Amino acid sequence: MTTIDHALDVVTFGEAMMLLVAQQPGPLEQVQAFSKRTAGAETNVAIGLSRLGLRVGWASRLGDDSMGRYLLSEMRREGIDCSHVAVDAAQRTGFQFKGRVTDGSDPPVEYHRKGSAASAMGVGDIDAGWMLSARHLHATGVFAAVSDTTREAACRQVALMREAGRTISFDTNLRPSLWQSEERMRYWVNHLAVQADWVLPGLEEGRLLTGEDAPERIARFYLERGARLVIVKLGADGAYFEGSHGGADVRGSVPAFPVAQVVDTVGAGDGFAVGVISALLEGRSVPDAARRGAWIGARAVQVPGDTEGLPTRAELDAAGL
Repeated sequence: MTTIDHALDVVTFGEAMMLLVAQQPGPLEQVQAFSKRTAGAETNVAIGLSRLGLRVGWASRLGDDSMGRYLLSEMRREGIDCSHVAVDAAQRTGFQFKGRVTDGSDPPVEYHRKGSAASAMGVGDIDAGWMLSARHLHATGVFAAVSDTTREAACRQVALMREAGRTISFDTNLRPSLWQSEERMRYWVNHLAVQADWVLPGLEEGRLLTGEDAPERIARFYLERGARLVIVKLGADGAYFEGSHGGADVRGSVPAFPVAQVVDTVGAGDGFAVGVISALLEGRSVPDAARRGAWIGARAVQVPGDTEGLPTRAELDAAGL
């Protein structure tokens, strides 16, 4: 059997935004000091996978402004291939504010992304040769929601990778405010999910998307429509998995890792995806992948930013995962 030597392990397409995190709790309008960080579902995963030693490529568009230059510099510093990130002088970079909470609840988030450079991305931004140099595509429901043209690009990416026999992971990652209606969101997110090999919905997201209540029924909804493996994130209850991987049928659950204090829940799902994708691409078992995802997700909720909890390979090895 011929072994294909891929230039990249994973590619992802998506919008990066500059994140301004409040340094003290309270209403955003009363906060006087913020810390600058990166944000974006796809870029969070790209950073996490790169820290674990995978070769990752990220495609996007940024404005030719200080925020865009900051984001591009940070992504390059993380060792990510940014050769397909366009800098557009006629567009601006999106940004967001995130509050700080002390009670473990979801922090308030305020987005400023409408009309951003990334929202103008479309099918023409896909370099098929570069994308197919990777063995895996990670996609999310966020990129498809940003604009009509990004949705078209998301569909084309998934189709190209599927036709080429590459593996695809899909995190539903719902952003209802970006969609024209809940019905439209449900249709397009499910349309993409059922074409993926590994689907990673959260429990509440899965309930909204499928109309099913139990993790087992949510998983079977996607399995019956074409997905190979579904791992449902259950938060403090761990994760449920079902499907097939490596020629074997699998079904089961893993517990969550204990968390002393929840600081910020944003980014936990991206951390979970980092654990699952990295482990499966390394040939680890599905329970091992879900366990690694749960561990990274637990780290993510204990820090204020989206990426501070993403471990290095040395930290992962030290944890025995």
